[in-house]
Amino acid sequence: MQKKVEWYLDFVDSAYKPAKNELTALFYFEPAKGVSVNEAIGRIASESSTGTWTTLFTMPPRMKNLMAHAYHREGNFVKVSYPFDLWEPGNSPQLLSGIAGNIFGMKALDNLRLIDIQLPKEYLKHFSGPLHGMSGIRKMMNVYNRPLLGAVPKPKIGFSDVEHAQIGYETWMGGFDFVKDDENLTSTKFNNFDKRVKLLAKLRDKAEHATGDKKDAYINITAETDEMKRRAKLLHDYGFRYAMIDVVTCGFSSVQTLRETLGDYGMAIHAHRAMHASFDKNPKHGISMYLLAKLMKMIGVDQIHSGTAVGKLVGTADEVRGVADVLREDNIHEIKNIRLNQNWHGIKKAFPVTSGGLHPGLVPDLLKLFGDECVMLVSGGIHGHPRGTRAGAMATRQAIDAVHEGETLEQHAKFNPELQEALNKWAHLKPI
Repeated sequence: MQKKVEWYLDFVDSAYKPAKNELTALFYFEPAKGVSVNEAIGRIASESSTGTWTTLFTMPPRMKNLMAHAYHREGNFVKVSYPFDLWEPGNSPQLLSGIAGNIFGMKALDNLRLIDIQLPKEYLKHFSGPLHGMSGIRKMMNVYNRPLLGAVPKPKIGFSDVEHAQIGYETWMGGFDFVKDDENLTSTKFNNFDKRVKLLAKLRDKAEHATGDKKDAYINITAETDEMKRRAKLLHDYGFRYAMIDVVTCGFSSVQTLRETLGDYGMAIHAHRAMHASFDKNPKHGISMYLLAKLMKMIGVDQIHSGTAVGKLVGTADEVRGVADVLREDNIHEIKNIRLNQNWHGIKKAFPVTSGGLHPGLVPDLLKLFGDECVMLVSGGIHGHPRGTRAGAMATRQAIDAVHEGETLEQHAKFNPELQEALNKWAHLKPI
């Protein structure tokens, strides 16, 4: 008969009171067959802090003070506290290497979900947060009292740099603020990054002169880190005030590095969440989108994709609202087994970005969900307009005006042919 190891239970203490500067994580867990609840939560706390699979011959006294504690369990949810000294100040990769490291591979757990981490002031003070934040972005773009608007040339990849820039011009001329690369467009033989930047800069200036409005772009610098730095400088040299990064595929360390590089140029970060669903789609396992957005705000992105609830991508209305809350609020209040308390201690607010399968007919749903404090990306839903990109962008602006004026889209469309044509094609269709 196999002897049962005993050390994991030392990491379980229902009477433990976390210190003010400790980090607290909220997990959902399911023990494997034959593993007790206390052993399961003890393993979570142990393997993410100072433990190992057996008792040891040599244990310096400080180890006791560095142990994590599984201290509050309710059903399949557990809170684990981590002493501050476990963490290297300002090192976001190390945070996840600890709290989300080996524990996901333990055979003793059938499922494990890291839902949230409560970050104390002493930890947060080592991170920059967004450079501009929501109010700074609005001031930069001189856009108030409506969502910021952007669009990706669709299909997402395949256009030449010249074609891409021309579609961008039509997007700007239709009343949108931003043209956006999609996650898989970086630099290709048919759409070179440097050439795309130069062409877009020329047409941006032309659109600004024609409309009197400020225009910009989310151009994707995703690459090896030194190349990202080079691309960031090129964007700055051509007058762009934003850079887009695929923050999951690039990794936390590169986002931290580029936050400093782009910060030196006074530029904002548009964070695309490509690949996020590989670890956050299963509600019983992985890491929540809520936490990803929270950590990216801590590092310093000015906006990040958050889902739509009504578009083609996963995410319920409650989940999307939760992500928006953690980005836009200064103080987050705990909701049992969903999120923890969080005081941001002066870190600036970031915009949630809604995208994926949107069109003018969904604007009322989006404004009900997000309000005006968001970035709204409507791409296929403007380029698929019966009269093209410019008319599609105009229809989206008209839909926003309808909601602001207290009219239905159908009422407003009687005097706005672009919106009427969009409704004739899509009505209020919710893509799947």
